[in-house]
Amino acid sequence: MQVSSKIFFEHCYGKYAIAAVNVFTMEQVLGLFSAGERANAPFLVQITPAARNYAHPEMLIGMIRAASKIYPKAVYSVHMDHGNEEHAFNAIQSNDYDSIMIDASHDNFNGNVKRTKAVVVEAHKKNIVVEAELGVLSGVEDDLSIDEKHAKYTQPSEVQEFVELTGCDSLAVAVGTSHGAYKFSGGDGIQFKILAEIQRRLPKFPIVLHGGSAVNFEEIERINRAGGHLNEGASGVAPDEIVKSIAYGVCKINIATDTRLLWTRVHREFFRDTPELFDPVIPGKTYMAEYEKFMLEKFDLLGATGKVSDLRF
Repeated sequence: MQVSSKIFFEHCYGKYAIAAVNVFTMEQVLGLFSAGERANAPFLVQITPAARNYAHPEMLIGMIRAASKIYPKAVYSVHMDHGNEEHAFNAIQSNDYDSIMIDASHDNFNGNVKRTKAVVVEAHKKNIVVEAELGVLSGVEDDLSIDEKHAKYTQPSEVQEFVELTGCDSLAVAVGTSHGAYKFSGGDGIQFKILAEIQRRLPKFPIVLHGGSAVNFEEIERINRAGGHLNEGASGVAPDEIVKSIAYGVCKINIATDTRLLWTRVHREFFRDTPELFDPVIPGKTYMAEYEKFMLEKFDLLGATGKVSDLRF
């Protein structure tokens, strides 16, 4: 069942968090829906501009709709992640999305407000939820690369004014995480003092944590043993920090890097161990099974397992 993420956020605030997972392929979509139904956990299916360019929006939406028929008990919301105005307005007109993110975080405050508000006005006409971003994350988001020295934390003193001026429904904040596999290079972790101050200024307002993958070191090691050459200094968000962030109003946690590492490990090991084979179905099935296992563990970590039963639509 496809529902608005607003329902999720109103129910989960301060108690558990919603996994928002980027998808590119059929295997990812099926693995996500299978896990969601099995765990009885609500989730967001995220589509990025890079995914839309890769598989075409119609193909991605078609796969999601098909998966919802295969797994009819899955309760989910469809979100367009990290879009500009062109992506946002296209998504609004399509009527396929429950929420969209307008990322104007690289503009100055006034520019961010202006661009975000323009999207909010159009989205709210169709009851579409809008996520905005204030502060800049370092790292890589698909084809977007930001030098870490330009990264800056969200300023708590700006958040209340920003939300009031834009009318956005949730806010992605920069509190130390980064996109890609190389998070926390400084070893500082999530800045909970900043999160606490944001929550004080925006009580009960849904906060979004981008760059929420854990980057399991065992996956890095297995990839490298199978012929990969990933930097073993890669690090993600520690599980205990993810859990702790929920009490500070983090309702939505974005996940992408972990599922890519999982894909890489499964396929590298397949080609290493069975070099005589070439059937994509074999590693594809393994990936779906591993993906489902990963998401079941993630739902448990976020406290979302079984929460569909408590939702009121």
